[in-house]
Amino acid sequence: MADSSGNQSKSRGVVAEYDTPDALIAAANRVREAGYTKTDAFSPFPVHGIDEAIGIKPTILPWIVLAAGTTGCLTGLSMETWMNAIDYPYIISGKPYISLPAFIPVAFELTILFSAFAAFFGQWALNGLPKFSNAMFTSPRFDAATDDKFFLYIDSADARFDDAGARALLDDTKPNVVEDVYDDKSSPNVPRFIYLAVLVLAVLSIFPLLVIADMRVTKSSKPRFHIFWDMDFMPSKKPQQKTILFADGRTMRPNVPGTVSRGNGEFDIDDQTGIQLEAMAGGGPDGSTQLVAFAQQADGDAAAQTPWVKENPLTIDRATLDRGRERFDIYCAVCHGRDGFGDGLVNQRAKKILATTWTQPTSLHDERLAADKMPDGQIFNTISNGIRKMPGYAGQIAVEDRWAIIAYLRVLQASRDATINEIPANKRAKLAREAEQLKKQIEAAEAEREKQAQAKKSAEPATEEAASEEAPAAEAKPATEEAKPAAEEKPAAEEKPATEEAKPAAEEKPATEEAKPAAEEKPAAEEAKPAAEEMPAAEDAPAAKEEPAAEAKPEAADEPAADQAAPADDKK
Repeated sequence: MADSSGNQSKSRGVVAEYDTPDALIAAANRVREAGYTKTDAFSPFPVHGIDEAIGIKPTILPWIVLAAGTTGCLTGLSMETWMNAIDYPYIISGKPYISLPAFIPVAFELTILFSAFAAFFGQWALNGLPKFSNAMFTSPRFDAATDDKFFLYIDSADARFDDAGARALLDDTKPNVVEDVYDDKSSPNVPRFIYLAVLVLAVLSIFPLLVIADMRVTKSSKPRFHIFWDMDFMPSKKPQQKTILFADGRTMRPNVPGTVSRGNGEFDIDDQTGIQLEAMAGGGPDGSTQLVAFAQQADGDAAAQTPWVKENPLTIDRATLDRGRERFDIYCAVCHGRDGFGDGLVNQRAKKILATTWTQPTSLHDERLAADKMPDGQIFNTISNGIRKMPGYAGQIAVEDRWAIIAYLRVLQASRDATINEIPANKRAKLAREAEQLKKQIEAAEAEREKQAQAKKSAEPATEEAASEEAPAAEAKPATEEAKPAAEEKPAAEEKPATEEAKPAAEEKPATEEAKPAAEEKPAAEEAKPAAEEMPAAEDAPAAKEEPAAEAKPEAADEPAADQAAPADDKK
């Protein structure tokens, strides 16, 4: 089939042009009723009712977005649960390990992220995008689709498509024009200049990266290069600087007369620092030096000589203690532990991973922190400004809450030495039951230990009897084993004095009778010790041999150890 230019090309379908949206909708209904399903409509603006007229089914894109959003939400919750409750259990601001309200922000962000990606890429996939060419673009009249004309297209891929039948059907809808749509015959190859342009841009993009890499490893006396100035350079002045805006030349301005301070008005300066500042400043030059030393390090001699506030300025009641316990559990328990012994979650984690630079927090029950040894003001200063590796919490905990924490700390310290009479009456029965249960558990554990000890003790005699039966064989065996090295060491046999001392014992038969107990108890080892140093089996050989030792020939002196080892083997 030839297109309008006379070139042979494959038909992609038939398109009809209309002047009004009503005509377009009527034609679409007629085509849908004829059984066509692969159709499309084009208009310069949205036409209400065209989706139903064409027979477009509801898209599954919302379900894709819902699935992706749910996946993102579950991913966020699972990630936070694993990180905060399983892999690294950590209490943050007193919240439980699995705190859904605290997990919501991350879960919400991942829900939005996954949903956005699903909506964007999902509509691409459902619409068959990207399409770099469309057969409709081959029609010169199709340009009016963005102006004032409406088009209805029947795709040749439809199962019911027949070119003549489709044209006849569209002619019945009274369109302006009905024409065939042909394949785009333009080259599918990307123009070469596109490749060249991409290559040039890729090469040029390397230079900014090289400049940035060079700036990261080199030093310069010039100011930094700012792409976004933001608030780095402003005409504002810093404290203690001069200015020409005011007659007195000062940047900092005094308060307007009548200004009333807000925030910590109920606490004086001593309660806000934990130090009796007038007493410190009244010390003259020494007091000033001490104040400077204290500002640099609130520990050591400076802390010992500081006039701390002795008493808590708050009224100690149940509300204050409850507030102090709440703040303690949020800010202090993660390191010091809820019981105050310095074994909080952070310390447990540090021990688990064998952190070499970690220092265990101080136990709050240490005698050095007792009320009679460390004033409340010093603890207040430690909470405010920190000490050693502990950071200061003045920016996070209000003054009143810091004193409330100290009040609760004193109660926590006193709880270690509390008596039953100090326990509320309505809780004594519960404590008595718990004590009875604990006592029973201890007794059961003690009985189990005694049972195991008794069983172990009863098993020992049987072990001893078995050992005693194996003892003679175990004692005789070393003599044979000792004889073997002596037989191998020929140079040791050259020592005639030891051999000659053994000969008289071999010639006398009574020695044979005495040798038997000697072989069992090994007393002869000490009598023949000089000879045994070179020939360990020499003293046992005559005693173990039942026949008279007189049969030993004089020439046996060359190898006495070998001859004497044989009787020992016979006895064994």
